Amino acid sequence: MRIINVTKQQALGNNIKVAATFFSRLVGLLATPSLSNGAGLMIKPCSSVHTMGMRYPIDVIFVDDSDRVVKVVMGLKPSRLASQWGAEYVIELPAGTIAATYTQKGDQLELQEAKDH
Repeated sequence: MRIINVTKQQALGNNIKVAATFFSRLVGLLATPSLSNGAGLMIKPCSSVHTMGMRYPIDVIFVDDSDRVVKVVMGLKPSRLASQWGAEYVIELPAGTIAATYTQKGDQLELQEAKDH
C-alpha cells in the first residue's frame, strides 16, 4: 500500500504493509530488525501502540475514520507507549519520516492500493 499526505503532497510510504488480523496486529514490527525508507505498517483498527521489545525508534501517525491525522509521535523510543482516543488506525514509519514530510495534526491522507506489475 502507498500512503500519501495530500495536504503536504508528500509520500509517507510506498511499501506499507497492513496488519488487520489479531495476530498481525499483535506481532506488528517486533520481528523486524529495522524499517527502510518508504516502508511501514498500518495497524487497523488501532488507537494505541507500544514499542516493547523493539530495538529502534519509530514515527507513529494516528488517523481517524476520515483518513485525517489526529496525532503524530516522532521518534517513539523502544519500551514506550502512545495512544490517541478516536483514532481508527495507526501508521508506523521509520523515525524521521514525520519531520521529512512535514506531517502534522489535521493533514489529510490518501491510501492507495499497490498496483500489480
